[in-house]
Amino acid sequence: MILGLELSTWWFLVVGAVFTGYAILDGFDLGAGALHLFFRKEESRRIALNAIGPVWDGNEVWLVIGGGALFAGFPVVYATVLSAFYVPFMLLLTGLIFRAISIEFRSKEPMRWWRLLWDINYSASSILIAGLLGLILGNVIQGIAIGPDFEYRGSTWDFFNPFALLTGLTTIALFAMHGAIYLVMKTENRLHARLMGMVAVTSRGFVVLYVILTMATLIYNPEMADKFRQHPTLFVVPAMAVVFAINVRRLAEKRRYLLAFVFSGLTTAFLLLLVAIGLFPVIVPSSIDPAFSLTVAKSASTPYTLRILLLIAAIGTPLVAVYTAFVFWTFRGRVKLDETSY
Repeated sequence: MILGLELSTWWFLVVGAVFTGYAILDGFDLGAGALHLFFRKEESRRIALNAIGPVWDGNEVWLVIGGGALFAGFPVVYATVLSAFYVPFMLLLTGLIFRAISIEFRSKEPMRWWRLLWDINYSASSILIAGLLGLILGNVIQGIAIGPDFEYRGSTWDFFNPFALLTGLTTIALFAMHGAIYLVMKTENRLHARLMGMVAVTSRGFVVLYVILTMATLIYNPEMADKFRQHPTLFVVPAMAVVFAINVRRLAEKRRYLLAFVFSGLTTAFLLLLVAIGLFPVIVPSSIDPAFSLTVAKSASTPYTLRILLLIAAIGTPLVAVYTAFVFWTFRGRVKLDETSY
């Protein structure tokens, strides 16, 4: 036990923090990709690609770290979730591959049809990844068919239910808002003005979908609100998520772009915190019987393993964070196209 918390709880917080970091960092990449086809000119598309060019692959490192942390700290959860979500995860992997090759292959040939092909692939794969991340999260919130042996008892089509699809759509809107404000920081002139309009549209769309998703959660998954009823002060978390989202547009209009981007990232962080509060101490609920749910306590590795893992995380995670900050600082400022650009 450390500072009054069990080792398994600390590792739950570490895994959650890493996945939150991934959602914030790769979220704006995916959002920029989702908006890519709305840019009509070749120059605008190249600028948008080069805005994320130096950072997109580094941002994906956080997903790898998150998967490794989940495997090391909660091996039962890792085994159950990856086997249950086999098809969604394969689609997610396919999307990640196609997004990467679209970014790298687009500029290899000058033909218009070639570049359009990879533009479509890039945008479609970005939307697919964002939607699948939301779909997986939506299914985790409402629970999956886990039996007494921790094996999935449902079918692949069970994952594509209305609540999970709504969560996926909300995630796409959130990332699109996040990506739009990032591109605003990196562009100028007409493209900058166009992106300001996209910030307004995407922020409104996200707030509307977030309200609808909240209502759907309260109706179909009322147990997610139990802790908030028991501790009313926790209602500040969902309220702040809305305030942050609304504030993104206001700050952007005042040309305080960096602060708007920070608030956009905080919106993502608070939404995931909201999910964590609602689920804890459960990681993945069972829709068959609550007794079969995967909890923090019974899914964790041994205390000795967790102690070693926390030491490694305490050293490694800050190093990755410092490297990420260094890359962003190095490539700060507006995008200028040259012969080395995508």
